[in-house]
Amino acid sequence: MKNLLPLMLREWLQHRFAWALLVLVPVALSLLLLSVGTIQLDDEMTAMGPRQLSLMLAVLSMVITATALLMLLATTSLFIALGSPRRDHGDRSVEFWLSMPSGHAESLLAPMLVHLLLVPAAALVIGYVAAIPVSMVVVGRVTGLGEWFALPWGQILATLAALLLRTLAGLPMAVLWLLPLLLAAMLANALFRRWGLPLLVVVMVLLAQGLERLFGQPVLADTLGALLFNAATSLAGAGGSPGEQGSIPLEALPALPGWALRDFAAAVQRLGQPLLVGALLVSAGFFAALVAWRRRGASVA
Repeated sequence: MKNLLPLMLREWLQHRFAWALLVLVPVALSLLLLSVGTIQLDDEMTAMGPRQLSLMLAVLSMVITATALLMLLATTSLFIALGSPRRDHGDRSVEFWLSMPSGHAESLLAPMLVHLLLVPAAALVIGYVAAIPVSMVVVGRVTGLGEWFALPWGQILATLAALLLRTLAGLPMAVLWLLPLLLAAMLANALFRRWGLPLLVVVMVLLAQGLERLFGQPVLADTLGALLFNAATSLAGAGGSPGEQGSIPLEALPALPGWALRDFAAAVQRLGQPLLVGALLVSAGFFAALVAWRRRGASVA
């Protein structure tokens, strides 16, 4: 941990300006467009009373804003993480890092922790904070600013906090399910540079087709589908949809924290599958191959 923290700080110092822009620019543009643009509602929403409509608009705008920031920063950080093994070799800065008291495994692990876990988690938290003024503008434009202040914010914030904690708790589980795919992409990029990811996709498609033709079963396709499904339900939906609890926002809000807890328990139960054990073993092999590649490249440098 003593060596990991400085390496993680390096990621913050290197990417903090880009991360700030990825947060501030979309939020500022959203506030500007929502302030001057036209907000259209469907017939079902316009038939609601002012308070129910205000509540739905506030919750939806906050969830959508947080989700959009999560997708934006997570996608950006994902590509940074996939290219991180080769980053120190292009400018030969690997020679500098070899002079530091940190090993190859730590140099590979630090970017993964930052870009695959910390950045998405921070994006969620910042997204919900930034969504507050967005919801104010949306509700103010549709039903009036007074309706926004009259909303039951104690209940709303408690519900959103439960959903936030549910997603944050599921994020490490989602990364575990996707770890073999992520490490395979990192290794492909390390070996073949910009052609690594396209080559990996082509190889996996050909291998999936070959296994299906030889054995009559889509083994690889089913495995990849199961990994993606378990990763998605680790974030939400492992225990079913919260929509079953009620269709009216005022009735659905109190039930959401309980649903989030049950959904998290269902996601934890999925970790007991043999598929995850196999995924972790494959991930360990890919990570060992990355360490060996970095060690060999550093020796050449």
